[in-house]
Amino acid sequence: MASAQTVKGVIAREKNAPVETVNVVVPAPGDNDVIVKIQACGVCHTDLAYRDGGISDNYPFLLGHEAAGIVEEVGEQVTHVEPGDFVVLNWRAVCGECRACKKGEPKYCFNTHNASKPMTLEDGTELEAALGIGSFIEKTLVHEGQCTKVDPEADPAVAGLLGCGVMAGLGAAVNTGEVKRGESIAVIGVGGVGMSAVAGAALAGATPIIAIDISDAKLARAKEEFGATHTINSSGLSDEELTQKVQDLTGGFGVDVVVDAVGRPETYKQAFYLRDLAGRVVLVGVPTPEMNLELPLLDVFGRGGSLKSSWYGDCLPERDFPMYVDLYRQGRFPLDKFVDERIGLDQVDEAFETMKQGTVLRSVVEL
Repeated sequence: MASAQTVKGVIAREKNAPVETVNVVVPAPGDNDVIVKIQACGVCHTDLAYRDGGISDNYPFLLGHEAAGIVEEVGEQVTHVEPGDFVVLNWRAVCGECRACKKGEPKYCFNTHNASKPMTLEDGTELEAALGIGSFIEKTLVHEGQCTKVDPEADPAVAGLLGCGVMAGLGAAVNTGEVKRGESIAVIGVGGVGMSAVAGAALAGATPIIAIDISDAKLARAKEEFGATHTINSSGLSDEELTQKVQDLTGGFGVDVVVDAVGRPETYKQAFYLRDLAGRVVLVGVPTPEMNLELPLLDVFGRGGSLKSSWYGDCLPERDFPMYVDLYRQGRFPLDKFVDERIGLDQVDEAFETMKQGTVLRSVVEL
């Protein structure tokens, strides 16, 4: 009979405090649970938000959620995966029963599955796993539906990025924005998520693809590595000047799709006016609770089109993860270029500081 295991994991014990590497007790899997031996986990801004109290105050948190690894042990009723499978973890384990699923919209599943038992500290304190995963850890416990099998030849540090940030940006352009071959798109903010939107638009055959940021270094990478056709440094530009520059690149009309990967009222307002009539705005950058948006209602009506939010890139992990891993393996999607540094489990706090400096797309913990 399976028994609990004690492994090393990274937790946030209290708001704004440095993270700690501690012993974590991983219980034996329940009927539909799976123990995954983590091979790599990306350092995502959401983990920093957990550490600093931006998600909830239900400390302590077991951080990490953008991961790939090997299934090690399964519960008695698990049929979806088996020991030895190489999987990317996801936080949308579609339930099939909620009102969204029954309406045929599983990308909005309101009741995604998580493990049946919490992981704990050695004194029995229950840990809240980040996004129901918790993968800055040697082994984690998840529901079988949170495991998506992909090509086992893929680099775990690369494949795991589909678990959150890359899929969020890529899906914002392709799934939510539905950018099509020959359509134009602008992406505001080309950090990890925005750069993924640029790469997704390139994969879809969009043109022109306009990357907008205040960092020349990021803009250069967007063009040289990820498929942007044009770049605009918006530092010091008024909204009117930015709009004019985008219109100059699109025959005077504006773009078909704008992805706001920053998530501030200022950038959302820019996105709203950068598009052509009947264009689509996609918000994938995550706002904070105090932010408010003001737009003339007549402009909302008169410009038409759609204003959408993108949750997890409106992805279906079972459909999307294997496909994009295959495209990466075929050399058609530059997933590997998002990995800027590989670090150890004890370097998560340093990676958070690097993230704040904006000098990397992704730091990835390798175990």
